[in-house]
Amino acid sequence: MGRSSTPGEGTRPRPPHARGAGERHQDTDGAGATAVVAGKGGGRSSGGGHRAGNRGGRRKPKKKHRVLRWLAFSVAFLILGTGTAGYLWYQHLNSNLRKGERSAGNSGAKKATPNAEGQTPLNILLIGSDSRNSKENLKLGGARDSVGATPLADVQMLLHVSADRKNASVVSIPRDTRVDIPACENPDTHEKYPASNGIINESLRGGPGCTLDTWEQLTKVYIDHWMMVDFAGVVAMADAVGGAEVCVKQDVYDLPKPKVPGGSYLRMKAGRHKIKGEQALKWLRTRHAFESDIGRSKAQHMYLNSVLRELKSQNAFTDTGKLMNLAETATKSLQVSQEIGTVKKLFDLGMQLKNLPLDKMNMLTMPRIPDPEDPDAHVLPKPGAADRLWAMLREDQSLDPKDRAKAKKKAAAGPEAGAPASIGITVVNGTGADGRAPTEGRAAAVRDLLKDKGFTEADTTSDPGSALTTEVTYPHSAGAQGKSDALSVAKALSLPTSAVKETPSGAGLTLTVGSDWRTGAEAPKTVDDDSDPLEGTESVNGAKTDDCMDVYWPYRTP
Repeated sequence: MGRSSTPGEGTRPRPPHARGAGERHQDTDGAGATAVVAGKGGGRSSGGGHRAGNRGGRRKPKKKHRVLRWLAFSVAFLILGTGTAGYLWYQHLNSNLRKGERSAGNSGAKKATPNAEGQTPLNILLIGSDSRNSKENLKLGGARDSVGATPLADVQMLLHVSADRKNASVVSIPRDTRVDIPACENPDTHEKYPASNGIINESLRGGPGCTLDTWEQLTKVYIDHWMMVDFAGVVAMADAVGGAEVCVKQDVYDLPKPKVPGGSYLRMKAGRHKIKGEQALKWLRTRHAFESDIGRSKAQHMYLNSVLRELKSQNAFTDTGKLMNLAETATKSLQVSQEIGTVKKLFDLGMQLKNLPLDKMNMLTMPRIPDPEDPDAHVLPKPGAADRLWAMLREDQSLDPKDRAKAKKKAAAGPEAGAPASIGITVVNGTGADGRAPTEGRAAAVRDLLKDKGFTEADTTSDPGSALTTEVTYPHSAGAQGKSDALSVAKALSLPTSAVKETPSGAGLTLTVGSDWRTGAEAPKTVDDDSDPLEGTESVNGAKTDDCMDVYWPYRTP
């Protein structure tokens, strides 16, 4: 709380127009608590100016004045007490939060360049831990033999919110995806793990920051924050929200089978159901009854979309009581990266997300193929399609089919590019973005390639650049013509259209040679821009309410 004061004590009385029965002092702390203190009204009565008619004496305060003064003090005490309580509650919520480092130190991804309005996209990694290292989690998750073991990140989703906050995407990576995991040190046990090629859910051995680094190395997408929740946290959050609606097409019972151990024990009749608490946890953990980890991801997306619809219908961000309950539960249930490790920062984050239209929220699972080393159990990111998906996230392109069609149509409607010989372009060596030493003379080599293709005004600069993938940028002031010229440069070098970016400002058209093109006269091969990296993936739109899960036949009940 800020310091309050009580005016009038030990000072000359002010005339009535300068101060009334009480004076308001406001000091707002980080929680928004406000202290209001009523003044005592001065030392002497100023009822008639000077003591006319009562010379040498002191006017006796009227009973009404005593009542008003008592009332003022009572109100002041009550509001001050409320303010203190608000501050203490805010501090209590902050103390609930568990925080950790954003990265384990091996990320390497670069934050996206701001768009023409200076905005950048927001990426948050959502992690579900299978930890049984508490009585609550053991009761909910079973598997006593795993008590004390390093938790696994069985649920991993990347929430991408566009720079203009008008659309969002959630992309899941199946827990059994084989990837490169960087070297990490567990922040709690300080045990060190060498770099390895393994299953992505094992990345949590080095803490949530290690899982974030694994994602960044795989996708080259800069991830701003992570949030992690365990079994007990899921149950608590499900209860706080009040439940979410899900659907199954057939009666289901996900129990262990002779050759398929484990199960969530989800039992549900065919149709739509509103679930919360332990039933919600069972739904989110169900894998076998939905045929695979891929089916589980789709069921999780269905649940999350339903939660978002529920929160919007409840006006949770404007209902004080609801918000307080959610805040209490969330701060106890979540572990977050330190950049969002206060209630205020989490609230501000929520305010950025609350107005996202649900029909612009799309959730899907990474394109994948069976892992040749273990095709029955593990998967790999699908070559080309997964790369294209990561590129779309890096370039802040909407995954919504309607938005993608509009963007393609708009790009085709631009003005004709200028003749190559009339286009001035600066080539920058940005090959050192991956942490290695830049390739010497790379800018000059690509400049010569451009000259051979008719861009005779191409030149280099000694200023260093940085780009993981080669890009062609043009300033916002260049408008549609600048974009058309940039696209012609990209086409001449066989770069994808996604390599063309608009920047808020700049000296002019610039080609930055990235770490992906350190050698050779041909740009790295990319997926054809006309291909659809989302084809064949399981996707759920936030506004769609009629999705229903198909139950794998061995888990259907008569």
